[in-house]
Amino acid sequence: MTARAPYACDAAHSRGRRIAEPASPARSEFQRDRDRVVHSTAFRRLVYKTQVFVNHEGDLFRTRLTHSLEVAQIGRSIARSLALDEDLVEAIALAHDLGHTPFGHAGQDALDACMKRHGGFEHNLQSLRVVDQLEQRYGAFDGLNLTFETREGILKRCSRAMAQRIEAKEPGGVAHRFVVGGQPSLEAQLCNLADEIAYAAHDIDDGVRSGLLAPEQLGTLPLVARHRDAALSQFPGLDDRAPRRLLAETLRRMLSAQVGDVVETTRTALATHAPHDANSIRAAPPLVAFSQTGRVEAAALKRVLFTSLYRHPQVERTTARAREVLHTLFEAYQGAPAELPLDHRTSLDRRGPRALADYIAGMTDRFAAREFQRLTGARAFDAD
Repeated sequence: MTARAPYACDAAHSRGRRIAEPASPARSEFQRDRDRVVHSTAFRRLVYKTQVFVNHEGDLFRTRLTHSLEVAQIGRSIARSLALDEDLVEAIALAHDLGHTPFGHAGQDALDACMKRHGGFEHNLQSLRVVDQLEQRYGAFDGLNLTFETREGILKRCSRAMAQRIEAKEPGGVAHRFVVGGQPSLEAQLCNLADEIAYAAHDIDDGVRSGLLAPEQLGTLPLVARHRDAALSQFPGLDDRAPRRLLAETLRRMLSAQVGDVVETTRTALATHAPHDANSIRAAPPLVAFSQTGRVEAAALKRVLFTSLYRHPQVERTTARAREVLHTLFEAYQGAPAELPLDHRTSLDRRGPRALADYIAGMTDRFAAREFQRLTGARAFDAD
């Protein structure tokens, strides 16, 4: 096993858990975090939560669960090359989408609108809320009681106003860097980039599989075209014989190249700034990054995905309907709390609309659709 770099996080010197627990004789603190995430209810629900395509649209499209696994795999590859803590990277990657709503970003937009007068809704904050409060698996505490380092990695984004509210409750805690300026651990920075690499590649794959994204639209992008040409050079005629295999070969090469670009760019940045320990990372600029060329190419790919896939009329029709479904559920439960399960009615009495947001955010696509039909008598989505 590669020795851990001095600037990597060290589970033996973690900043600890909010509620102290005895150490495990067999696992590191970050391994325990990963295992707690994998065994959580919220993690299991990710299998029926949308990435781009709603759950009913096909069995082979990515879900939040498969996305999280892909982020973890890419993250561990980069972490191993940089001698960072792979277990921490995996824990963050597997937990980073636990707070995502059904129906992807459309669901988040709908809940944010519903909660506008009550503090809004943001999935990064909700992921932290899941692991800090909403999971109910332990007698000694709410949530999963994860380490500071994992929780910090989960909180990828946070407004300054929200960070100040979190900081007031947890001084020097996971939101501190958003108040004073500074960076999270290298492991957390790495997960942010692994997330970006993963979703760009699998959204290409899903977009082409759906028929909404034509391979020709990608051919003008240097990041894709370069690796497609290399694949065809090695396997002539693959575009005619097996276009799906050509796409898979292209994406495999693209992912490998992007990971290599991040590793080499980060190694150069680490050599330049020479951090001596994990804490010195916080005062440095962001160090895990694409090269300038890699960043430009990744941005060009995102623009094509945005205009050709995420804003495709068929996707927009589905996401508009998804927002309508969640708005209807929120209003229906607000107007008739008896429709909620007993424990959620109790939470509603104590916590008001935030309890409704927690309940709806925890739904899978299929459960939200069933609840919509139960409450309205109408189908959430037309059958294909």
